[in-house]
Amino acid sequence: MEIKLKEVKIKDLVENYQDKADEGVTGYGGRLDIRPPFQREFVYNDKQREAVIDTVSKGFPLNVMYWAVRDNGDFEIIDGQQRTISICQFVNSDFSYKDRYFHNLSDDEQDKILDYELTVYECSGTDSEKLEWFKTINIAGEELTSQELRNAVYHGSWVTDAKRYFSKNSCPAYKIGGRYLNGSAIRQDYLETVIKWVSKNKIEDFMGRNQHKDNAQDLWVYFTNVIEWVESVFPKYRREMKGLPWGELYNQYKDTKLDSDKLEKKIIKLFKDDDVTNNKGIYLYLLTGKKRYLNIRTFDNRQKRKAYTEQKGTCPICKGKFKIEEMEADHITPWHLGGKTIQENCQMLCKECNRRKSNK
Repeated sequence: MEIKLKEVKIKDLVENYQDKADEGVTGYGGRLDIRPPFQREFVYNDKQREAVIDTVSKGFPLNVMYWAVRDNGDFEIIDGQQRTISICQFVNSDFSYKDRYFHNLSDDEQDKILDYELTVYECSGTDSEKLEWFKTINIAGEELTSQELRNAVYHGSWVTDAKRYFSKNSCPAYKIGGRYLNGSAIRQDYLETVIKWVSKNKIEDFMGRNQHKDNAQDLWVYFTNVIEWVESVFPKYRREMKGLPWGELYNQYKDTKLDSDKLEKKIIKLFKDDDVTNNKGIYLYLLTGKKRYLNIRTFDNRQKRKAYTEQKGTCPICKGKFKIEEMEADHITPWHLGGKTIQENCQMLCKECNRRKSNK
């Protein structure tokens, strides 16, 4: 990996500056991707961007900026996006500083700003080297998310198209599946989640293989299939469904025959069950059959002590005598057979017998 330090004058930075909204922001003669297409919408507030111009106009140093060198020799900003946009907007007279626009400044005042030199680190190397480096320097300002860093490393037509689907407020993914997803579209949480699902958590490998594809239509089709499957299996939406690993469940159970009416009746029953302490896990339990997702209410210390005393420290299965800390509370009638977490259904088993019973 090569890291090169250079000085960039503002007059070179703002050359051919263009802000095309969703299509991105470019500068430096069209060679610098300041904000990639469909990037997050965070922008400096008035006080922050005025502080940038104040620093520049006084000739004080701005913090170093970081650019990634692309395969074709062009660049993408990794750190310094908002400082760069603030500078370009001011020179473009998009906002005023101390009630004066750039075009209101005298020639010498303009020249002082245009000749100001920004300190820039350029990084070139393999995708894995750049990703590791970006993670290391991502320590200040508006921190980039892991997916934003990946987007910078695996830039190209595929990422641009994927962000069109998953990376804007009110993006297509939000409209059809936002209620099932955690996080923020503009911070790339939606995109990261869907790639994680489809790649079985091998995100960087997946992005590397797809980097130079013309579009991300396959990813969008996959996501729509996931959402259609969820809504067909569980037609009634509940807030507990938000943020569940629906893609992983789709991958595993999409070909399993499931009766949505029977599942709905089970959901209602489980929601009414006082022993179920994790309603969010109901959907996972119904698909996987794993009771641990429900966090079934356990016996408290008072119930355990009473059962232990009544049993006189004897395990009812192996008949051995044990200290209370060598035993575990167990449902006499298992929860899945209707047993409740009440005193009458509590027994103390030695750890070995309890584990043997649990494995049956």
